[in-house]
Amino acid sequence: MIGDKVNKLLIQGGTVLTQSPERAVLDPGYVAIVDDRIVEVGVGEPQEGFGAEETIEARLMAVIPGLVNAHTHLFQTFVRGLADDRSLLKWLETAIWPVMAKVSQEEVYLAALLGLVENIRSGVTSVIDNHYIHTDPGNDDAVCRAAEESGIRFLMARGWADVNYPEQFMESPEHILAETERLLDSWHGAENGRIRIGLGPLIPWGCSDETMRRTYALAEEWETITHMHTAETEEEVSMLLRERGFRHVEWLESLGCLGPRTHLVHSVWVSEEEIALIHKRDAVVVHCPVSNMYLASGIAPVTRLRRSGTAVALATDGPGSNNAQDMMETLKFAACLQKVGTLDAMALLPEDVLWMATMGGARAMGLESEIGSLEVGKKADVTIVDLDAPHMMPVHSAASALVYNANCGDVDTVIVDGRILMQDKRVLFSDEKALLGACRAANHRLFQRSGINVETLGLQSPISPLD
Repeated sequence: MIGDKVNKLLIQGGTVLTQSPERAVLDPGYVAIVDDRIVEVGVGEPQEGFGAEETIEARLMAVIPGLVNAHTHLFQTFVRGLADDRSLLKWLETAIWPVMAKVSQEEVYLAALLGLVENIRSGVTSVIDNHYIHTDPGNDDAVCRAAEESGIRFLMARGWADVNYPEQFMESPEHILAETERLLDSWHGAENGRIRIGLGPLIPWGCSDETMRRTYALAEEWETITHMHTAETEEEVSMLLRERGFRHVEWLESLGCLGPRTHLVHSVWVSEEEIALIHKRDAVVVHCPVSNMYLASGIAPVTRLRRSGTAVALATDGPGSNNAQDMMETLKFAACLQKVGTLDAMALLPEDVLWMATMGGARAMGLESEIGSLEVGKKADVTIVDLDAPHMMPVHSAASALVYNANCGDVDTVIVDGRILMQDKRVLFSDEKALLGACRAANHRLFQRSGINVETLGLQSPISPLD
């Protein structure tokens, strides 16, 4: 389904925000690509003789490294808007658990493909998906199949819980390890390394000590990630304190499960001592500003984490608690939430936010040397954003316009591994109208099968598919 490969591709005439260590901005600049790698980045035009097979004219556009959405749940596209205005645990009880207990493999595939189209439309070239719905044995493979067909760079954190969770979603330690190893054997490194698998222990209060140790050891053996919701709400921190006597990050440290490949998703309610521990162990924090506001979870101490030297990545979280997968929107919310939370207008600058969404995300992907900046030798993962719009005129700073003005509708072109996935605001790997129709019909069937009465939630019934 992916578009045709162009062996020599030239992007020229745009404002190139390289995200290099010097954060060089080249205006006008160019990016020359051969196969899946960047071979030249410079000011003006490339030297004669490059011989591009295709040239993208990017005048009045920003050329940036592809954005990384470092935490989402793609299956949730089918439950977005279902339980607005509820706290995290109430939201799970009234929306996520009842519907997802009935979801099928084909519905998971369609929901994932829909979510990936949405991510790509918002400038995302890499996604970390925390998938924890295993009611059908083929659900995990269905998500990976969607990623394979979309062409996006993809890292699945296979979620699991073995205690204190609804029975239909809990798994035995042996099953968790066996299924994760099967996925690693089947998908880890697929598509020339574009698709990878990691471990996704769901939440500290849903994971036993022993299984946590065993899955962390498996992740370390495969040199892949351990990706976990951590200190998302104050109530969850209190739950673990009552049960095991530790705050979330302290608990991971006590088990020996805090390291450079550990992702601490949310980290809203972390203490100063935990911030010091996160930095000491070189763990990564994934910040989901829109979801934290949507669920009234709180404001993550991003400025303090960054001052400590901790790498912070950005994410939308799942469409069930956002409700979009719009990383362009996330940029603005990330900046503004820190400003209002600290009462400091300079808490996060546009350049800081872009770093979190590119190089911070590359760090979370474990691919700092491969993606996250437009530099010679790196993978050709590139996003081009149209700045020629009334809501951005005039553009005094491209970084400012991207963070404070742009929206997903401004994303013009998305390239992964040198392959164009979207161009002129048109997705090339999927018939979007057909996909929307298939998703609408599948969602209708799922709601009928789940038996959930949306009227009791104060909502209208989902729009029925057209005959």
